[in-house]
Amino acid sequence: MRQIILASASPRRKELLEQLIGDNFLVYASSYGEAPHPGLSPEELLIMHSFEKARDVAKHFDSGLVISADTSVLFNGELLGKPHSPEKAEEMLKKLSGQRFRVITGLTVLDLDSGEEISELESTIVWMTELSKEQISAYVRTGEPLDKAGAFAVQGKGAVLVERIEGDFFNAVGFPLFRLEKILQRVGVSVFEEGLS
Repeated sequence: MRQIILASASPRRKELLEQLIGDNFLVYASSYGEAPHPGLSPEELLIMHSFEKARDVAKHFDSGLVISADTSVLFNGELLGKPHSPEKAEEMLKKLSGQRFRVITGLTVLDLDSGEEISELESTIVWMTELSKEQISAYVRTGEPLDKAGAFAVQGKGAVLVERIEGDFFNAVGFPLFRLEKILQRVGVSVFEEGLS
């Protein structure tokens, strides 16, 4: 079986990859520092970040597949990443309240044996319900929004903020499993093969 390396410190991505291929993979967090690049579109930026994260981790391995992802919320042309403070989380949730927006992920798979590099974008449309100031404050007090892109977690308590989604649910969580499986197929890995679960 080929070695698979997840270039992410995200516990959610680790859980989702386990769901897809079992626990037979390594987790190696990237030290790549994401920086703004004014000339790139939001979509191009996320693809570039995922590629650079994967490339940073790939330096430490001679063979195998390196998988990386970078997810953000895109609203009115602006990327909303992780808020990192309760005030910023409240500000983001006020923006998204009652709105339709996209969760986009840049996804990269590097095949260190063949040299093949695949980077793709996944997009999911999300409709958030209208939130009162009290609801926003109460949700932020749970602490859940602080390390989530767009300040909400559709797989957590934030599920009650989301009226509906169109597209890959797992992309809204931060790891587009359907697209990942298609890429793995292209590099010769079947998620159904023995030894992967």
